[in-house]
Amino acid sequence: MVAHEVLCLRRRTTVATDVAEFAAPLVARGWRVHEVHDAQGVRQVLARHAVAVGLLWCPTLDDDSLARLQVCLAQAPELEWVGAFDAGTVEQAGVCEWVLACFFDHLRHPADPEELDRTLRHALARARLRQRSVGVPHLVDEQGMVGQSPAMQQLRQQLRKVASTDAPVLLGGESGSGKELAARAIHNGSRRALQPFVAVNCGAIAPTLIQSELFGHERGAFTGATTAKPGLIEAAHHGTIFLDEIGDLPLDLQATLLRFLQEHTIQRLGSTRSIDVDVRVLAATHVDLGQAVSAGRFREDLFYRLNVLPVVVPSLRDRCVDIPLLAEHVLRRCSAADPLRRIDGFTQQAMTALMVHPWPGNVRELCNRVQRALVMTDARLVTPEDLGLQAPEEAPGPGLDAARTQAERDLIAVTLGRLHSNVSQAARELGVSRMTLYRLMDKHGLSGRMPPLRPRSR
Repeated sequence: MVAHEVLCLRRRTTVATDVAEFAAPLVARGWRVHEVHDAQGVRQVLARHAVAVGLLWCPTLDDDSLARLQVCLAQAPELEWVGAFDAGTVEQAGVCEWVLACFFDHLRHPADPEELDRTLRHALARARLRQRSVGVPHLVDEQGMVGQSPAMQQLRQQLRKVASTDAPVLLGGESGSGKELAARAIHNGSRRALQPFVAVNCGAIAPTLIQSELFGHERGAFTGATTAKPGLIEAAHHGTIFLDEIGDLPLDLQATLLRFLQEHTIQRLGSTRSIDVDVRVLAATHVDLGQAVSAGRFREDLFYRLNVLPVVVPSLRDRCVDIPLLAEHVLRRCSAADPLRRIDGFTQQAMTALMVHPWPGNVRELCNRVQRALVMTDARLVTPEDLGLQAPEEAPGPGLDAARTQAERDLIAVTLGRLHSNVSQAARELGVSRMTLYRLMDKHGLSGRMPPLRPRSR
């Protein structure tokens, strides 16, 4: 028998023996229990296991633990949650609204093992039904990505391959397409996963400060440098540094970065001492660095140093089949962060509007529009107006003549297919002559050719 997975979230202060007694009946009934205590534990279990049901085992609640548990549940909005509380806990201020908004059901602690098993199975059935309703599994994969399109499957395969090495990676793609998420996936899949991941937006730091930010400085290196400070590269020692918008890096800093990539050492500003650093470099840009090299805005030698493993993150337009899944995922994640608002999904018009929108801002724009909709909507279903999108115009229906022509073509095609293209037999069934059927086939572009006329014998 294959065990059903359940994520069991409890406060760390709960007595462990009580938890063992609580979980043992579930294990005996075929459940595999993943016990966690905080938001990080929730994320780790979801990254490694196909969990669809969550169990919050928390007999008592105070304001602090309620706030922490709300953060934990926000990490897993796709789960169907069941709670087990002492009598009176659900009646506390704020708890009742939270349970109504975020839980499939709740039981009184101590819960009857049979009743708990039955409730969890009902929650599991609902979770599977909800997954089928969007056509593809609704979950975040082990790389933290949502989507089942061919472009995303190819991206996942590339990320797994480059994660196994320490070579530099250059991530390309449009703004908002998820390059930082891809960089984190590479780091989390590498041998450096437990070490620091430091993200730097090179375009957001003033040119006069970026050298100090990246490489650090010594005391007195410039006016205001009252103490020594390690740079971001040094802070990523043994881990990964992600240099976003690398194309905005000034030319003089490009030379310093190239030296670091070649020698794996840095010098703080105002120092003559070299510091050995073990850091993997991931870089990203939304511009064509090849063109920037030709225009003299980017060093060619640095480009080749960074472009060892190029990976392009697809735009949302290139994986539009993922839009319904992404929109549902963002909606549930945002709804979990605001449990007092209950939004069930999107209207058909809203989903159509999402599918036809060109998405110049990619996934970032989609997230922003869904967040906007949660604030603007007054109903249980999001409309195109809530998203700030224009409702799609309904295409006019075909005219009567066009409908007749299409029906005639379909009837001929179906008849010929059923009779294995036997034109004589098809003509008899359709009540027309063989010559008439050939003319109709020619009119509708169906396979078949009128036979040549034979001279009549005398």
